[in-house]
Amino acid sequence: MRYSKDHKQDTHARIVKKASVRLREKGAHGIGVADLMKEAGLTHGGFYAHFDSREALVVEAFGYAMDRSTERWRKLVEDMPPERRLVTIADSYLTRAHRDDPGHGCAVPALGAEIARENPKTRKAFAARLEQMIEMLADQIPDVPRAAARKQAMATLATMMGTLVLARIAGSGEFSDDILDAGRDAVLGTPSGVKKVAGKKAAAPARH
Repeated sequence: MRYSKDHKQDTHARIVKKASVRLREKGAHGIGVADLMKEAGLTHGGFYAHFDSREALVVEAFGYAMDRSTERWRKLVEDMPPERRLVTIADSYLTRAHRDDPGHGCAVPALGAEIARENPKTRKAFAARLEQMIEMLADQIPDVPRAAARKQAMATLATMMGTLVLARIAGSGEFSDDILDAGRDAVLGTPSGVKKVAGKKAAAPARH
């Protein structure tokens, strides 16, 4: 049976979307091609009709997940005053809901350590998306020279992502919650020990 070009594009997009979730849940090497294709409702044999290699799918799935995160941040703050945008992004990021749902969360804390061990081509693709994230965050910092805004955006992103990694390592108890609170304090510039609403109560998981 011959399929239309639109059908192939839709199928390709479905594979990438499913793979982006499963890779964030299981890790870059925690799930095979056969399982990824099964998740998308397809056979293993159809894989190479869409991708040249497993690496190609991994790179595309990572890019999809990171693009979704960046777009979600844009939508979150588009109607907010400039001075509230960066803190709003950070506050929405450092939550129990995000910690407990890596499959639909930010790809960097879920997969960054693995990507650092991949080949240069994969790292380059990942780094390009990471730079886009940083530029988007820098855009949310008003009245600051661009170089300073980029530096602040890098520090904010590193703190957010590092906090989430440590919180996931710690599990889902009080210790993990304290790590989220400490990271939020560091990013938002609030006094240590002051509990924020977002840290106390898990909102509905954000789909990235």
